[in-house]
Amino acid sequence: MNEEIQFIIDTANEAMDSAIKHLEKQLVNIRAGKASPSMLGSVMVDYYGSQTPLSQVANVNTPDGRTITVQPWEKSMLQEIERGIMVANLGFNPMNNGDTIIINVPPLTEERRRDLAKQAKAEAEDAKVGIRSARKEANNDIKKSDISEDLQKNAEIDVQELTDKHVTLIDQILSNKEKEIMTV
Repeated sequence: MNEEIQFIIDTANEAMDSAIKHLEKQLVNIRAGKASPSMLGSVMVDYYGSQTPLSQVANVNTPDGRTITVQPWEKSMLQEIERGIMVANLGFNPMNNGDTIIINVPPLTEERRRDLAKQAKAEAEDAKVGIRSARKEANNDIKKSDISEDLQKNAEIDVQELTDKHVTLIDQILSNKEKEIMTV
């Protein structure tokens, strides 16, 4: 196969892989009922005047499936961490016991589970759009390349196979996440 075409296909593959990685990262933020430190991944805390991720000012643990504990490295940060959790608007009610912040993760209602499943579907659709745009870009690059029509057709078929493989993977990831969300 022509080096230029191989480069185009490899670039498309990388773009599609990064769409999948982005999807997986987004789905981690959609909680499925079990407490997880990643639920607080978006929380920013005012640390001496600069916005800092929570994970850089405290230990975040899950002693059980319904509780998240946040233990600041500096006791003086308790109020700021509590405020940061409230500002992040994650639907949690942090409790400060003087040493740590304890968050009880409420069980999800059926309606909330459906909303989260919709949110997961939307993220999966965004990833598919990313994959389709990578395909379009690759096909445009193939058309611009200086090779025979037969080689162009074969390269387009390769790109389509790559697209199908990645879309199937997205459907699989989404299906697993929906199962996780809907399991009580």
